[in-house]
Amino acid sequence: MAGRIDQGPRPKHAQLSDVLADLATRELGPDTAIPSERDLMATYDVSRATVRKAVDSLVAGGLLHRIQGKGTFVARPRVESRLHLASFSDDMRRRGLAPSTRLMLVDEERPPSDVAATLRLGATGTAWRIDRVRLADGQPMAIEQGWYPRSLLPDLDTEDLTGSLYTLFSQRYNLVIDAAEQTLWGEAAEGATARRLEAPVHTPLLVFRRVSSAAGRPVEHVVSRYRGDRYQVHMSLGADHGASRKTSTTRRDRSS
Repeated sequence: MAGRIDQGPRPKHAQLSDVLADLATRELGPDTAIPSERDLMATYDVSRATVRKAVDSLVAGGLLHRIQGKGTFVARPRVESRLHLASFSDDMRRRGLAPSTRLMLVDEERPPSDVAATLRLGATGTAWRIDRVRLADGQPMAIEQGWYPRSLLPDLDTEDLTGSLYTLFSQRYNLVIDAAEQTLWGEAAEGATARRLEAPVHTPLLVFRRVSSAAGRPVEHVVSRYRGDRYQVHMSLGADHGASRKTSTTRRDRSS
């Protein structure tokens, strides 16, 4: 390991972070373990607290990740996406990654009241519930629960649901998804979600709720939970000169 820790004005944990960052980016590949706490303490003559503070900062920055009971490893680079209207499959292919799907559930149900209202199902309408884990190059990236009106999509449960649903809707049902409303928030992975994503408990998640439509008809209500250590979002923002001076902590953004 290159680099050294001196007694200068810069904190030792910050110096050690630089050393470990250089090691991770120049010498070690993704999923490779970094040296143990004991080895780092001995090599750089620093305390356990200094080592942990240095490693914590790199974990928080996404360069390293911990696996309970195994150690600390170099993280895979995050997949970056610009907010746009596209299927998961198309999004991953644009980035040179191979998309795949684990189909967890498909069933006809009466959805929760807010979903039923969004999909304009009326008092008795039902929808297909489709739960899927989405993978990129074999690595779980997201878990999604989607609702789709049965009246618009008859026999959907007999179709191949492991690929792009948008492509299926277009080719099989002549429903082209052309608009969506999307909301984003953060959560921590827990329970079954963490297990299905093969993620440590408390892994940060980016959660997207999307309501998609075709020619003004709601076709999809889906909530997707992406692993925050594998996925990030890029947004280009401009001033809204027509906005009110008052701001709100929640806003709905139209996908472009």
